[in-house]
Order: sequence, then C-alpha cells, then structure tokens
Amino acid sequence: MTQEQLLKRLEKPKGPVDVVLDTDTFNEIDDQYALSYLLRSPERLRLQAVYAAPFWNEKSTGPEDGMEKSYREILNVLHLLGEDRYIPQVLKGSRQYLEGEDKPAEAPAARDLVRRALGQPEDSPLYVVAIGAITNVASALLMEPAIREKIVVVWLGGHAYSWPDTKEFNMQQDVAAARVVFGCGVPLVQLPCMGVVSAFAATGPELEHWLRGKNALCDYLADLTAREAEACGMGPCWSRVIWDVTAVAWLTGDFMEDCLTPSPIPQYDHRYSFDPTRHFIRYVYHIRRDKLMEDLFRKLAK
Repeated sequence: MTQEQLLKRLEKPKGPVDVVLDTDTFNEIDDQYALSYLLRSPERLRLQAVYAAPFWNEKSTGPEDGMEKSYREILNVLHLLGEDRYIPQVLKGSRQYLEGEDKPAEAPAARDLVRRALGQPEDSPLYVVAIGAITNVASALLMEPAIREKIVVVWLGGHAYSWPDTKEFNMQQDVAAARVVFGCGVPLVQLPCMGVVSAFAATGPELEHWLRGKNALCDYLADLTAREAEACGMGPCWSRVIWDVTAVAWLTGDFMEDCLTPSPIPQYDHRYSFDPTRHFIRYVYHIRRDKLMEDLFRKLAK
C-alpha cells in the first residue's frame, strides 16, 4: 500500500460501512454498551460478525475461559437486543495469546476475518472495531498479510502518548499482537484509554434518568453498571468509564478529534518507542463526551 492509499483509508468514511466487532464482552461492562450501540446504528454500520476475544483477570481462569465467557455474553446481549438473527455470525476467538510476533493463534474468528476481508470489494474496506486484546486481529494479519489492503482497524488500546506507561488492559494482555498490528502497515485508528477516552464516563443518576425503564436492555445495562461500581468500592457519587463505545463512535458521527501520527512501537517493558519515519496511523486525542453520550442514550432507549 502506498502512502497515498494509506492516508485515503485513514479518512473517516462518509457512508454506511461493513463492520466486524472483536470484543472481550465479559471482561467489563462497556463492551455490552459498544455492541448495543453498534447494532442501534444501522444507518452507518452494517454488522457482519462478532468475535469473542480472550482476556484474563479476576473474572476468568485464563484467556480461554475469558473468551468462552465473552462468547456467551455476546449471545446474551444479542438476545436482549432482539437481534438473535446475528447469532450465526458470532465466532469464538483465540484460546491463548500470541506465542511470538510471527506465529498466529489459530481460531475460527481469525479465519473468518481473513475470509471476509479477502471477499471485500477493492473500494470498500472492512472496518474491524477491536475493543479487547488484539490477538484475533493480529493472528488474521499473520495468517494472510494481504488483508492489510482490505481492512481498517479501529482499536481501543494503549494509553495516551503523554501517559507514563502503556499498562492498559487491552495492550498489556498481548504486547506481541499489538506490535504486529502497529508494525505491519495496516490502516489503523488508535483510541488511547487513559488521557483520552477515559473522559467518556457515565454517572449513576444519568443511567437512572436516561436508561432505567426504557427496555430490557437498558435495565440490564443500568443494573450491570451499578453492580460493577459497587464491586469496585465506589462511593455514592460515582462515574464509570464506558470507553469501548468510542471505538464504535469513530464510525458513527462527529464525536472526537484526531490526527495523523507515525505509528508508535509498543515495547515489552510497557512503554512506547517512537520513530518519525514509520507509517502513519490516525490517533484520537479528544472525545466530545456530552454529544456522544446523548447519541448513545437516545439509541439504546429506542
């Protein structure tokens, strides 16, 4: 891909686009909001598939267990949305992280991404919205490097470049996968967490006012968020980041500011290195929080 072609792919699309979502849905509560928001934005997004991503924390016994739990939670959210028709397009992702930067992790999700990407028309890339460890996407790129010319990756991962480290959950789970995606030249939009999309947080009173009682999905999200806040030991005045929504929102409207920058190099010591000669990516540096929150609540409450 020439630089001219890369820069064109990094422009925000103006019309409806084909999208796949790669998500560790059981990890936190924001993935559920992101999946729901995507399906409630059919005027801009045509969902093609949903991939379950691996994760490992106190909610799972390992990456495989995290992926399996995420797979089941995707099905649960689709049912609450009344969108069971998408269940055949939900695929399980990798059961492990990359063993190295040249060896893909085999998974139905990665194989499906390769197949779908290669089938895309030349002038219509497949947008890969990733809101978990980027193992599945990196594996697909390693399986078939030619898909770089057929996809655009929109990833919520890492922290702002001004942040002192890159110890962000999605990036630190699989640094090898992050290095593959940042280094291979695929068109990439990065939404950093701390310092940028950390501004996208919802409060308890907002959820009660805008979501409570609107429909079964809204009640589920409000309850889930309140339980998460309580489990985290938050006090009576709390806000909870639902930042995964922003990765979807890059495609749905004018909700953020971004710029072109040379692709950083995620290092295994949880720092970035920078080389001004590397290819460009698009870097989001500001979220219009209130405008996006209004759009999110309005669509979820339908």
